[in-house]
Amino acid sequence: MSLHSRTDYTKGALDESAVAEGPWALLEQWVKEAVDAGIPDPTAFTLNTLDAEGFPHGRIVLLRDTRDEQLVFYTNYLSEKGQDVERLGKAGATFFWPHAERQIRVRGTVARVSEAESDIYFASRPRGSQLGAWSSQQSTEAVNRKQLESQFDAESARFEGRDVPRPPHWGGYAITPEVIEFWQGRASRMHDRIVCRRKEGESTWGTVRLQP
Repeated sequence: MSLHSRTDYTKGALDESAVAEGPWALLEQWVKEAVDAGIPDPTAFTLNTLDAEGFPHGRIVLLRDTRDEQLVFYTNYLSEKGQDVERLGKAGATFFWPHAERQIRVRGTVARVSEAESDIYFASRPRGSQLGAWSSQQSTEAVNRKQLESQFDAESARFEGRDVPRPPHWGGYAITPEVIEFWQGRASRMHDRIVCRRKEGESTWGTVRLQP
């Protein structure tokens, strides 16, 4: 199958001055603009990890907070991605917003958020999602769909009439970026790419422009 569809990107431009004070303000601005645009899942990003054999794995997760200049997401600690993160303590994140012709790539270290923070977020989730966190043994094999539904029904019965607590195997991770790359599509594939790298042992960032 041959695919020849092309788009010439013309919706914006990006200059080094946008990250003169560091990259975080621009990252939060782009996320907010995606949210304000009303597009589906504006905080979705591809979380990239490496498995024990060195193979890369990518999956879509949702950004839930950007406090303390970290990217916070939540998952089952025993899942494939949870095991990858626990083993290496590193991950990548890629955001792509076609409506604005923008992309952000992040590489950094990963650590669990506090239990208190995970508790607060879990309590804010819909009850069905809370029950799902107890019901699914994420990334393990399922015999069939009926098995999953039976597990959910069992947890629904167990917690009937009372609040659903956070499972001990479920919670948040925070990515602390070491490298953040901003990509703005431009005409004729002459895209703007601005990379910010955290200076070793410092809270300041160095900035370079990459050729597209």
